[in-house]
Amino acid sequence: MNDATNAYAAAGVDIEAADRAIDLMKEWVEKARRPEMLGGLGGFAGLFDASALTKYKRPLLATSTDGVGTKVAIAQKMDVHDTIGHDLVGMVVDDLVVCGAEPLFMTDYIATGKVVPERIAAIVKGIAEACALAGTALIGGETAEHPGLLAPDEYDVAGATTGVVEADDLLGADRVRAGDVVIAMEASGLHSNGYSLVRHVMLNTAKWELDRHVDELGTTLGEELLVPTRIYAKACLDLAKRTETHAMSHVTGGGLAANLERVMPPALMAVIDRGTWTPQPIFDLVRQVGSVPQADLEATLNQGVGMVSLTAPRDVDAAIAGLAEFGISAWVAGEVREAAGDAEAGSVRLEGQHPGW
Repeated sequence: MNDATNAYAAAGVDIEAADRAIDLMKEWVEKARRPEMLGGLGGFAGLFDASALTKYKRPLLATSTDGVGTKVAIAQKMDVHDTIGHDLVGMVVDDLVVCGAEPLFMTDYIATGKVVPERIAAIVKGIAEACALAGTALIGGETAEHPGLLAPDEYDVAGATTGVVEADDLLGADRVRAGDVVIAMEASGLHSNGYSLVRHVMLNTAKWELDRHVDELGTTLGEELLVPTRIYAKACLDLAKRTETHAMSHVTGGGLAANLERVMPPALMAVIDRGTWTPQPIFDLVRQVGSVPQADLEATLNQGVGMVSLTAPRDVDAAIAGLAEFGISAWVAGEVREAAGDAEAGSVRLEGQHPGW
């Protein structure tokens, strides 16, 4: 057995390091539990007590899977690994919550060129902390060592989450009505999309270093690029309960218009007024440093809006006040209208200009 273990180590896989990583991450995984979670870390499968679903008349299971893209390259260059997990959780749970589903549990997958126990534990710490913020259980995961495929300091992360929504409470395009108000929820920053563009502009073309202090940002470039993705799950579930909200859209790859179109019925369109908000300085910095056309920015970055809801007009004040209770700044950014012809059917139009742009 020792000979086999030594041979595996010679091939670049360190079993003892993997075991050490599991020991280090156990403390954090315990912080991301729900009462329905059975067992602990180390089993072949995570267990979740499905009897919790008996309270539903017609429970619909929802699932989402995602990663964080090339943002991991920034974390690796800065040797900061305890925030990327927030990005991962934000990407999967907030894709799920837009249909009104409560995220129940999540699993993660980490692939790395070399298992460094402390680094793996830091990644899982971030995932567990974010799961706690989202109210979801971290019931399992996998760490795979891929020597020869990934460099020793390289890794990638992905995850999947499962949730449930009552069939009668399912949100989506079929509920959207003319006159609905578009409520924008502020992003914490770039979140986890568009980093290939940002890295190309700031690091490869402009040759800025990650430790460069940027006055407009009030911090270093690297620290700004690692600001964790905001997690909207609990706030959005509360919004769906306290207001007549018909649909929500998570603003990820493709930008605000493209993602809002995903919940827009063919007979309607949405009009967004850029003049209702000023994106955080990082967005204008990318625009100016890279001479990036606004259309390209809006098709790639969230422009300071991480989530939107389509809510009945009478509930707008309650919606904004409720989101504020979760620390989320929100505002009226536009409205839903009848589409005038095929050209407008199911579309989203951005009008005006951001203040100061």
